[in-house]
Amino acid sequence: MSFSSQWKSLTVITAVFLGALFLPVGLPRFETSVMESIYLVHDYAREHVVFCLLPAFLIAGGISVFIRGEAVMRYLGAGARKVVSYAVASVSGSILAVCSCTVLPLFAGIYKRGAGIGPASAFLYSGPAINVLAIILTARILGPGLGFARAVGAVMFSVLIGLLMQWIFRRSEADRMANIVESQARPAGNEPVHRTVLVFATLIAILIFSNWSSQGGSSGLWFAVYRGKWLVTGIAATVLAAMLVRWHGVSLWKLFTTAVVVIILALLVPGTPMLGFGAGLLGLAVALGTTKGESSDWLEESWGYARQILPLLFGGILVAGFLLGRPGSEGLIPSVWVERAVGGNSLWANLFASVAGAFMYFATLTEVPILQGLLGAGMGKGPALALLLAGPALSLPNMLVIRSVMGTRKTFTYVLLVVVMATGSGLLYGAFA
Repeated sequence: MSFSSQWKSLTVITAVFLGALFLPVGLPRFETSVMESIYLVHDYAREHVVFCLLPAFLIAGGISVFIRGEAVMRYLGAGARKVVSYAVASVSGSILAVCSCTVLPLFAGIYKRGAGIGPASAFLYSGPAINVLAIILTARILGPGLGFARAVGAVMFSVLIGLLMQWIFRRSEADRMANIVESQARPAGNEPVHRTVLVFATLIAILIFSNWSSQGGSSGLWFAVYRGKWLVTGIAATVLAAMLVRWHGVSLWKLFTTAVVVIILALLVPGTPMLGFGAGLLGLAVALGTTKGESSDWLEESWGYARQILPLLFGGILVAGFLLGRPGSEGLIPSVWVERAVGGNSLWANLFASVAGAFMYFATLTEVPILQGLLGAGMGKGPALALLLAGPALSLPNMLVIRSVMGTRKTFTYVLLVVVMATGSGLLYGAFA
């Protein structure tokens, strides 16, 4: 080992030792922050990993294996017609209505398959930001003005951010597209188009309905779908199994065994659907992994995305929980500081709301009750809109993963665009609200 390497090792060891030596153990604020980080990781693992991320990894892996690169480039590439590419990106992202972390495997899948930085960024923003239920809840709880402003702002942001990202990185994008064309000499997805569409539609249906929320009220169509969500999810899973057996050569007895285990768990522990859902995903993974050809490639690609994203995601959630705590709780930074900083409609108040929202982790829909409490504590309506436009689309875990996909410069520019545009929108809305 060289002399410089030894010094680097010694420096790291010394830094770790000093950090452990001077940890403020015993201080209530520090110990509470540590517990908040653990609680937030626990909540995320319980609520989002099995139901959201694992299906998203399967979809992303399927994109890599079954979607032809030329198809992605035709509709989402840098050379595609802007009206088509941004419409496809924003609409497909908004249909999913996922959180800022669940959208990441899907974003990584289309970006690596050949989507231009502009449409990919539009998709990345639109998924968590253009959430129909969240916008309805915002209008109902926080007022129609904020609900309308959030809807308009989110749609405009997804397109503007994409266009700006495409223009800023137009030179590097040209080089990336050339490399992608060369690397895609091996055609992906030899199946008929209708088969691929049906498989992906079924996977997306499973992702959407398994995460269907009850917060749309206690009556009406939305609540009716919520009450029957597991029946719809089960039907979609059965259809998926039939397609995998018929079109992809997956063993029928393996999927049948998986279905029996899922049904038994659903009957034994009906109040814990995560067990049955997780068992179904595990059985599907085993069935795909033991099938030769594209099915095993599908599992391998999905595992690749999971291996890349999950460590960064959980690391970021730990840091976010330590600094900011969970909704309704406090981390290292006292919530009273946030409340004092976002009063009125000054530039600082809107900027602080945008930055704070960008680094916090919001599970889907949790931003609405958080803002309700902040508005009651004196938060201005402008900063409230700024947080609504920046918060759900960004988080510290989200930023870490985006950086691993498209690099530091592009990630910094994307985050900066979201924060600046959210701040400006908050200032404008606060001046007239």
